[in-house]
Amino acid sequence: MRILFLGDVVGISGCSKVTNNLLDQIEKNKIDFVIINAENAAEAGVGLTKEICEDFFKCGVNVITTGNHVWDQKEIMNFIENENRLLRPKNLFEPAPGLGFQIYTIENNIKVGVLNLMGNVFMKKSDDVFETSKKFLNNYKLKEDYDYLIVDFHGEITSEKNAIGHFFDGKATLVIGTHTHIPTNDARLLKNGTAYQTDAGMCGDYDSVIGMNKDNSLNRFLKKDSVKHFPAKGDATLSGVIVDCDLETGLAKKIKSYIYGGMLNNT
Repeated sequence: MRILFLGDVVGISGCSKVTNNLLDQIEKNKIDFVIINAENAAEAGVGLTKEICEDFFKCGVNVITTGNHVWDQKEIMNFIENENRLLRPKNLFEPAPGLGFQIYTIENNIKVGVLNLMGNVFMKKSDDVFETSKKFLNNYKLKEDYDYLIVDFHGEITSEKNAIGHFFDGKATLVIGTHTHIPTNDARLLKNGTAYQTDAGMCGDYDSVIGMNKDNSLNRFLKKDSVKHFPAKGDATLSGVIVDCDLETGLAKKIKSYIYGGMLNNT
């Protein structure tokens, strides 16, 4: 079993890179299951739409995760109620539309659990992510309720992401960080067999400031004339990880960073 996880899709350039290349990359890399974080995929760089979700499903995405910008495009509130392949962070205040966890049955009756969490430090207010995680692990077990468990931890700081990785070690197949849009160089197997990387990076134009137009971003930092942030529109890079999984244990056998196209591919 081989899983591809792709980090935050940003704007039109990120969406185009996904829709134009993902099917080919799935075939080339022999991918069995694809998860993508799309909370920045809308044209404005915040939120996502029904149309974007449907385009991603058509090009091979199995599950879409999100984060703090999940509700920025209001139409998604109705769509998420009827689409269980689209998740929002489980520890958002309840009641909230949609689901934060779901189990997906694929070929050969293999069950893949996907859990979407959001950090508490420097993020929008949400329920305590460690308490939510503790309750989750009391209710669900690897190789009992699902064959594999993928955890998208959408957080701002590396220490909180690192701590969640260790908290789930041996209980999840992969814990992968999202939100900060810069791929970290720490892909590894943790002590008890869980694959981990602090941040998957983004699917967007890296000639930017975390996916946003660099000139406008610099002007904002320099307190010069600027407008609201908007995405860069150059050639995007697909960033994430590929994980080889062990069906017997539900844990990871191997993890490697995945980079395709755009500026990062050329370095």
